[in-house]
Amino acid sequence: MTEATPLPLDSQLCFSIYSASIAIHRLYKPMLDELGVTYTQYLVLSTLWEKEGLTITAIADRLGLEPSTITPAVKRLESAGFVTRRRSTSDERQVRVHTTARGSNLHARTACLTDALFHRSGLTVPEMIDLNRKVQALREGMIKP
Repeated sequence: MTEATPLPLDSQLCFSIYSASIAIHRLYKPMLDELGVTYTQYLVLSTLWEKEGLTITAIADRLGLEPSTITPAVKRLESAGFVTRRRSTSDERQVRVHTTARGSNLHARTACLTDALFHRSGLTVPEMIDLNRKVQALREGMIKP
């Protein structure tokens, strides 16, 4: 094996993705603050808007996070009136998370996030869709055993 010259930081894909993620969080933060949720809470709600009544573990799996990260976010969302937790009628050991009317109503108000991302990115819709597909493919490649 030969020794390779280390790449400059801006040539490293991992840094580009990491720094883009931070920039997106900074863009989203004032809007999320106005909506009354954190980014993690927004992701939890987005998961529930896709499919209601998921368990904490199912939400964590969908987001690629640990249940120990999701549980406090769900508890804060519940305290704020965005979600409720209910024991499953088929298996009392499982607790399922459901959006409340307040949580469901928030969905339409989050369109500002996508609008801001498109506006600031300077990308066209087809370019953004293509970029998203490529990043998803990269993520899938990284999580394969």
